[in-house]
Amino acid sequence: MDHTDFNREAWDAIATSHRKWFVPVSAEEIAAARSGQPQIRLTATRNVPNDWLGDLSGRAVLCLAGGGGHQGPLLAAAGANVTVADFSVPQLAIDQEVAAREDLVLQTVQCDMQQLGDIGEFDLIINPCSVNFCPDAVRVWREAYRVLRPGGVFMTGVIQPVNYLFDAEAMLRDEFVVSHAIPYCSASISDTQPDDDSPPVPIEFGHSLQDLIGGQVEAGFVITDFFEDRWGADDPLSEHIAVFAATRAIKPT
Repeated sequence: MDHTDFNREAWDAIATSHRKWFVPVSAEEIAAARSGQPQIRLTATRNVPNDWLGDLSGRAVLCLAGGGGHQGPLLAAAGANVTVADFSVPQLAIDQEVAAREDLVLQTVQCDMQQLGDIGEFDLIINPCSVNFCPDAVRVWREAYRVLRPGGVFMTGVIQPVNYLFDAEAMLRDEFVVSHAIPYCSASISDTQPDDDSPPVPIEFGHSLQDLIGGQVEAGFVITDFFEDRWGADDPLSEHIAVFAATRAIKPT
C-alpha cells in the first residue's frame, strides 16, 4: 500500500468521526451563502475575503480535495455550478447528504488531486489545505493550472514549513525542540496506526516554501493576494507564529 491508498483509507474513516474540523456546514451557514455571504475557508480559522470570490452566480467552480460538506455546498448555495473532487468516497457522500438536506445541486467526482484526468474546465478552483497529504505539491499546482480556464482564479491554503520543524510532544509542554527538517514526512505507514479504535492518522508531508509558493509560479500562475492564519486555541506554535498561508492566483489569458 502506498501513501495515497493509505491516506484514502484514513480519510474514509475520518469522514464519519465527527471530530472538530470535520463537521459539515450548518443550515445557518447555507442560508448566509444564499444571501450572498458564503463563509469559505482555505485554512483553519480565517474566512476568504469576499473580494477573492467575486460574483459566484453561474461560475464553474471546482472544490479540489474539498470533500466533507464544507466549501462545495456553500458555493452551490451562492449560485455556483460546483464540482467537488476528492479521493475519499465517504467524504464526497457528505457533500451529497448536505446537498440533499439543503436542496442544492452539485457534482462529486472521485479522483486524486495529483491526477485529475478529464474532469472538465473551471472558472474558479478552491483548494482547502490538503497538499500536506501529497508528496509532490508542484504536481497538484500543475494539474490545477491545466483544468483552469484562462483568466480563472485559483485559491489554496497551505501549511507553512515551520509547523513541521518541532517535536509535537515537546510543544505540548511549551518546549520548542527542533527535531525535523524540511522537506518532511510525518511517519511510515506502520507508524501511523493508532493504538486504540480512533481513525488512522493520515501521512503528512511538510513542503518547502519553494514548492508551496514558487511551485505555483512555476506552474504558470500569477499570485495576486496572500494572507496567513493560525490553528487557534490549543496550539502552542500558533501563539508565536502563523502556521497557515492562503494564496489567490490567476491563470493569465
